[in-house]
Amino acid sequence: MCPKDVASFAAGEWIAPDHSAREIASAITGEVIARAGNATLDVQAMLDHARDKGGPALRAMTFHDRARMLKALAQHLDAHKQELYDLSFDTGATQKDHLIDVDGGIGTVFVFASKGRREMPDSTVYADGAVEQLSRHGSFMGQHICTSLPGVAVHINAFNFPVWGMLEKLAPTLLAGVPAIVKPATATCYVTEAAVRLMLDSGLLPEGALQLVSGGLGDMLDRLTCQDVVSFTGSAATALKLRQTPAIVENSVRFVAEQDSLNASILGPDAAPGSAEFDLFLKEVQREMTTKAGQKCTAIRRIIVPDAQVNAVIDGLSTALAKITIGDPRADSTRMGALVSASQKRDVLEQAAKIATEATRVFGDPDNFTVEGAEKDPGLMQGAFVPPMLFHCADPDAARHVHDTEAFGPVSTVMGYRDLSHAAELANRGQGSLVASLITADPVVAREVTLNIAAFHGRVYINNASSMKESTGHGSPLPHMVHGGPGRAGGGEELGGVRAVKHYMQRTAVQGSPEILSAITGKWVPGGPETTGPAHPFTRRFGALTIGETLHTAPRVVTSDDVAHFAQFTGDTFYAHMDDAAAERNPFFPGRVAHGYLLLSFAAGMFVEPNEGPVLANTGLDNLRFMKPVVPGDSIKVRLTVKAKTPRNEEYGEVRWHVTLTNQDDELVAEYDLLTMVAF
Repeated sequence: MCPKDVASFAAGEWIAPDHSAREIASAITGEVIARAGNATLDVQAMLDHARDKGGPALRAMTFHDRARMLKALAQHLDAHKQELYDLSFDTGATQKDHLIDVDGGIGTVFVFASKGRREMPDSTVYADGAVEQLSRHGSFMGQHICTSLPGVAVHINAFNFPVWGMLEKLAPTLLAGVPAIVKPATATCYVTEAAVRLMLDSGLLPEGALQLVSGGLGDMLDRLTCQDVVSFTGSAATALKLRQTPAIVENSVRFVAEQDSLNASILGPDAAPGSAEFDLFLKEVQREMTTKAGQKCTAIRRIIVPDAQVNAVIDGLSTALAKITIGDPRADSTRMGALVSASQKRDVLEQAAKIATEATRVFGDPDNFTVEGAEKDPGLMQGAFVPPMLFHCADPDAARHVHDTEAFGPVSTVMGYRDLSHAAELANRGQGSLVASLITADPVVAREVTLNIAAFHGRVYINNASSMKESTGHGSPLPHMVHGGPGRAGGGEELGGVRAVKHYMQRTAVQGSPEILSAITGKWVPGGPETTGPAHPFTRRFGALTIGETLHTAPRVVTSDDVAHFAQFTGDTFYAHMDDAAAERNPFFPGRVAHGYLLLSFAAGMFVEPNEGPVLANTGLDNLRFMKPVVPGDSIKVRLTVKAKTPRNEEYGEVRWHVTLTNQDDELVAEYDLLTMVAF
């Protein structure tokens, strides 16, 4: 078979490999299947293309525009994912592994598309947090905003997830309005290239929004500025080298690293053999050791169990691992495929040998194991197959390699602990990990362990019989939650919902008058200009309403009969509404007061337009505060202002109204945001 040329996509053109190209072998047979690399790529042209073409085009789009683009990209990839499956087998991955990489990556794009529409404005400016009042009377205020970096994101990805590894970085980057240059690991770049071609061929991306380097980056990192971002996944040694690039240091280029991680799983003292939690623990460890042949940055490397359960855990895991069929990942019967390459196999065996100097191998012999189907297909004997290898460290306190050596394959070590403090100490010996898991049904155990290990871990995953049916697994980073970890894990952070988008934006404190802040953010700020519409705002459609459009109501007197009727009707007979003497003894009230929810009900009646119109539904209240009590005889009036507008679909959008209630002395009584859906 003629090896495939894996191209780069640079400055709008596909560029084939040159004489410097590296050969890529199939993980299954060792046969050369592709070649990639071009030493003559014009990296400055790529950076210029991203900054001059891709960046301006993306920044001209709102967050909602970009979110719709992401959704369409995800749908396009989903419709063509079989092509990615077919290519991925040669990486050593099984069909179940493809679901994590390909489907997981596509699912991540869908999540960011959804969050972009639901949690971000239809704007190019993201208001981050509440407005801060910086002066006594509110004429000088502050607001944090996030705006798109005018640079480029350089994504350097690992070999183990050629699709998910790209998409989990790309989705928040594009949503932030920043173009990306993707550099996959050469060993699996042919899968990434196929995914990039699908996205580019879709026609959904602006020119310059996405470029691909199949092979080396050359001196690209030497040309980065303070407006660029590098996001790296790989070894700690490589991360350290890249961090020290002079341009990155001198220009304070943002550098996000997700690197080595000696993740641990702790069996709680309550999870005895025979319990649902004990069985769950064995299942989690077996899955994390064998999924992707253990080539996961979140895989369980250290298995921390009560001293009394060490033998039971070893026996249980050995039985479970013995059921794993190793072989051609294209076969339906295979449960674990090959490592990605022969060099990766050599590295895993070398690291396992280090661990063996401090621990005893209790399962899995790399010199004596069965590769299913090899008797019929001798080519499999040249594949990068290894068996799951389980070690037991009898003295984890004295050991060093078991806590600092990551064999990036199906290798894990069992070690015993004396008490929970000891278990936490062992988990923290990893000096920073992406994830630690705890299997326990005891909330006290969960709290103690979490508080003792949280500072050393980016994620703490706790599972038991009550949550195991719906849990996502120790090794599954989710787009909603932060993925990253301190120390050895790189100190970086990815995913985490909208938080991930902000990593590609600049957070800036803007100070000025309410009018100025309203103009910058596109949201009405209290104290900002108010306008009066030509008709009641509830009679006006979404597109006709303007930010700052305000309705002021006539006042209404609150009587004792109103308070008594509301108490009887609702059953809310709290003493402050019913007993003058008791209310006067309360330091918050001058005497009997009106119910807060009575005031809200009156407010709704005062500003509502009762006839059928474009307002479709009231969907909730946010930020409700009661500032001053209202006593019978007081009057209240309402101000209703269009604060923000967010389209939801082609039929309607969400209008956020700022509502204030004031008394006869113009003192603020209550304040909240009202959310309504309004037809276009």
